[in-house]
Amino acid sequence: MVVAAFASLIGPLAAAGPATALTSQPLPDVVSSEVRLKLERDGRLGVTEVVTVPEGGTARRVVPLRFAAGEDLDRVFTVTDARVEGSGSASVTGDELVLEAGGGRTTATYVVDGTISEVGDELELRWQVAGGWNTDLDSVTVSLASPEAPRSVNCLAGPAGSSTPCTSADLADGRGVRAEEIGLGTGERVDLAVGLSAGVVPPNALVVESSGLAAAFALTPVTAVGLGVLLVLLLGGVALLWLLRGRDAAAMAAGVGPVTVLVAGEDGRVAFASPDGVLPGQVGTVVDEHVDVVDVTATVIDLAVRNYLWIAEVGSAGGVLDWRIVRRNPADAALSGYERAVYRAVLPDGADSVLLSELRARDVDLSAVRDELYGDVVAKRWFARRPDAERTLWWWAGAGTAAAGAVLTAVLALTVGHALFGLVVVAAGIALAVFARAMPARTRRGSALLEHVRGLRGYLRELDPADVPDADRELVFSRSLPYAVVLGEADRWLGTFARLRSDADGTPGLYWFGETDPADDLDRFAQRFPSFLGALDGVLAQAGHLRSLRGPTP
Repeated sequence: MVVAAFASLIGPLAAAGPATALTSQPLPDVVSSEVRLKLERDGRLGVTEVVTVPEGGTARRVVPLRFAAGEDLDRVFTVTDARVEGSGSASVTGDELVLEAGGGRTTATYVVDGTISEVGDELELRWQVAGGWNTDLDSVTVSLASPEAPRSVNCLAGPAGSSTPCTSADLADGRGVRAEEIGLGTGERVDLAVGLSAGVVPPNALVVESSGLAAAFALTPVTAVGLGVLLVLLLGGVALLWLLRGRDAAAMAAGVGPVTVLVAGEDGRVAFASPDGVLPGQVGTVVDEHVDVVDVTATVIDLAVRNYLWIAEVGSAGGVLDWRIVRRNPADAALSGYERAVYRAVLPDGADSVLLSELRARDVDLSAVRDELYGDVVAKRWFARRPDAERTLWWWAGAGTAAAGAVLTAVLALTVGHALFGLVVVAAGIALAVFARAMPARTRRGSALLEHVRGLRGYLRELDPADVPDADRELVFSRSLPYAVVLGEADRWLGTFARLRSDADGTPGLYWFGETDPADDLDRFAQRFPSFLGALDGVLAQAGHLRSLRGPTP
């Protein structure tokens, strides 16, 4: 057992000699110590040391609070409430209790935890009642009061590791323990071991790893406090994140009320109007906090629907479809910054048209689109800060914290121990980096828009074309299509209007899209248009500037 290993360090305790009364009296010109012990019901040991020092002299005692208890094991004692009456002082420093006594009579009191261990079916109280003095002691007398009568007593005196019994030690007629050592040399010790019945007091011996990495990473009171502080900080961070993003959670979970998308004019015509004026590319960024390829694809469709571009289906060698994007109107001030960036990325200055296959052959730079779109959602007050910058900031904060924790772990492991605290810091940094993606928080306006976008999605899923006048269906279909693309509802939306007669407004075909085989209805368009979307997504994704995702879910 660990306790047995500790006992073996000090050496087997010899049985005490015959009972002897503690009658020796300290001489005025020598140092002597009287130690009174009181074992409480909770297992704590109260100690009172009365030290007599010749006038003009001083004495100092260093009490080790950590002893070897076997291979790579230490037994640790804890001292609290150290006080001194008289000309002296008491302090606990590291693993040592230091007592200072001046001339005259000095009384030191303190409480020790960790003195009670289990030995077989019994308990054993062990404490070094004297030792570590920087001077010879004329005598050391010891008395112990315990809740119940002790079963045995062993007392060793002399140099550390010796097994010489004390001058006397007995059970004091069964009422306690008495022991005495006459003549204790400088640096020598008196170790007291008292046997007790099981259950008299709770065992409280603490045995820890003494060396190596295992000791450095052992759970100690200090690291336990560190873990507790980390837990409080993590819970506080979770609460703060919940407060920041709680509006989004409410918008995601609450039932969506009516969202006005179709607006009727005084002439009875019906037009599409997006909630809060949000554009297709902005929808995707507000919903998932990223600028994705689908946001740019939807913007290209929207620019065509709004007569800035014309998209034409063309044949190519081998019958493989290709598409031409033609400049219809210049990018003007009515477009947002990110829309102008998309326009220039697809049709650079000086180019009036381009084949999609030609775009595939060159590097399309979408970095300006990404920056403009992130800046746009901040300017619209849907986000307080750029979502990408917020994620990056918290990721680097987490990575930096983890790196600092790794350095701290190494330093603690090689010096004072408690390296588990460093690992706690590493874990906190990793958690911060992992959850950096959840840090961007929408403003109240952004959270409200999120709820409106859910209503917009419901409109895309539930609208009956019969509810829209024949002459307005093509325009309503076209203006809504970019939003269906960005919200992953394109196939459903195309299917809804597949039988629409596009000549109901007086002109055949869609006004913004041309086919190699024109038709007066949208059935064929619904079958071929997804091919264009896929091809455009592929061209934009190959640049590697944006995530290639489709259909964010609000």
